[in-house]
Amino acid sequence: MRYQYDTTGERFAETKSTAAFSAADTHTLLGALDELGGVRGLDTLDLACGYGDNTRLLARGGARRTVGVDSSEELIRLAREHGTGGPGRPDIEYLVADAAGLPDLGPFDLATAVYLFNQAPDRSSLHAMFRSVRANLRAGGKLLAIVPNASAFPHVDWSPYGVRILDRLPEGDAPLLKAHFVTEPPVPFEYREWAHADLAEAAVEAGFATVGWQPTRTPPADPVRDEAYWTAYRAWPVSSLMTCTA
Repeated sequence: MRYQYDTTGERFAETKSTAAFSAADTHTLLGALDELGGVRGLDTLDLACGYGDNTRLLARGGARRTVGVDSSEELIRLAREHGTGGPGRPDIEYLVADAAGLPDLGPFDLATAVYLFNQAPDRSSLHAMFRSVRANLRAGGKLLAIVPNASAFPHVDWSPYGVRILDRLPEGDAPLLKAHFVTEPPVPFEYREWAHADLAEAAVEAGFATVGWQPTRTPPADPVRDEAYWTAYRAWPVSSLMTCTA
């Protein structure tokens, strides 16, 4: 089966490295990892790992074991080409798998999931994803998930931050959003607009003991992206951080 990111390949990696919203997501994830005391000595799982940027981040942080999982064969191929997490690090493990039916890979102390759950096509798949994550975590393990905020389109334009929503189709269990990354030429993609309440319900049903939310954090201002730029973004950001404890 082919997935939407199989056809974008290195263009997807380009969007992740240049888009402002992605820089904010990374800054948010790094802040959350720091609050946990880092990942040194932990067994870590990176879901929807894409070409492995966050997977390598975990490995460089000193994780004892790091596994990256994505449903796209093309993105996993690119991730493997990048190789290790850093000098002296063993190869990261990469696996092509559907997050709604993960094999037994753990147990892990920490799972990260950046834009995973918005790929669930229906409520059954959404709940299956959370159950798969929970089954691979130790008791007390953490899930850190970057998830899109709902109800922005058509009220806000994220084009200055690297993504543009084109249409919202109310169908199925959650609306389908048509979008593209603001590159030249644009890179199209689509995702499901799950409400935070839907995500929390799925997490609780899967057996997570706690569910919490944190707002997006933005990087320090610089000459290209000044404080006014980030202030406008924080007023209605692309994403939030969902935190769950097993």
